[in-house]
Amino acid sequence: MSAVAEEINDSELEEDTQKDKFLTFEIEKEIYGIEINLVTEIIGIQPITEVPEVPNYVKGIINLRGKIIPVMDVRLRFKKEFREYNDRTCVVVIESGNVVLGLIVDSVAEVLVIPEENIVPPPEIKSSKNKYIKGIGKVGETVKLLIDCDKIFNEQAEGIQ
Repeated sequence: MSAVAEEINDSELEEDTQKDKFLTFEIEKEIYGIEINLVTEIIGIQPITEVPEVPNYVKGIINLRGKIIPVMDVRLRFKKEFREYNDRTCVVVIESGNVVLGLIVDSVAEVLVIPEENIVPPPEIKSSKNKYIKGIGKVGETVKLLIDCDKIFNEQAEGIQ
């Protein structure tokens, strides 16, 4: 097999191992999930430099090993009350295309496999939070709200320009 064919097979295999996997995290006792293939790393809360004239949910920027990353407090983005950060608070660094963003969450839960057939569209409810929900994953007797990272990315980019 050629080196190119091996590389293609390796990337297909990597994609396949991440298929249907979601990193779950908690915001005020609700469990949310994001596609694991968007997650680059999970770090503890870092010193944040505030940026003037951005929405309140954009907490500022962090310097992660020389790379400047905007960070957004998901709790505030979903119009929940601010909560002081603690040792469970994490920054989930996600990347889509050329955009890197840190999501501040109350705590990270686990990586779950949610098969496509167990994901249903969100109900048609007019709420600001619902516009960021791409689907609802059924896991046993519970549900996980799956976030649409494209919408968070697009609005985040608008908020810091």
